[in-house]
Amino acid sequence: MIHCLTIIGQVEGHQVMPEDTKTTKYEHVMPLLAAVEESEEIKGLLILLNTVGGDVEAGLGIAELIAGMKKPTVSLILGGGHSIGVPLAVAAKRSFIAPSAAMTIHPVRLNGVVIGVPQTYNYFARIQERIVGFVTSHSNISRERYNELMLATDEIANDVGSVIYGEEAVTCGLIDSIGTLSDALDYLHSACDETKKDG
Repeated sequence: MIHCLTIIGQVEGHQVMPEDTKTTKYEHVMPLLAAVEESEEIKGLLILLNTVGGDVEAGLGIAELIAGMKKPTVSLILGGGHSIGVPLAVAAKRSFIAPSAAMTIHPVRLNGVVIGVPQTYNYFARIQERIVGFVTSHSNISRERYNELMLATDEIANDVGSVIYGEEAVTCGLIDSIGTLSDALDYLHSACDETKKDG
């Protein structure tokens, strides 16, 4: 049996989002991932992504859990895998992106009061390094290319970063393959069969 996990809307962190916002709640996803890993009936995990991003700590926490699973995992980006959706997409053992899907890569953002001191900049830089390190160690994109995309100033109006689409995400090494639901499921079933043989 394959378990399907959807990561949609905003990845919610420690603050509750407004009721009219679609969210993925980390306190629901984390124990679910542990249960999937422990289940004898579930042989693999399919992650369907259509997220605008969200809380960095919650997103990275979920991504680390996915990356640490022994069972076969496959992600498929449909619509968008933006912001913290990028590490969530590459956390799976194999990643797919629909031809029309998009991914936004940008520097870390913070809401609320910001103290204008060097320590604030250092804090941002360290958070950003956690994301860059995770993405580059779980995909085939180079650190240099990822930083170029993240810090581009000619891609998004009045902002810093890049929006990349299906084929471009594969060409730069961020995502493994262009694919559809059937492609992702075919790969996942094959990986599950291989795991069964090895076991």
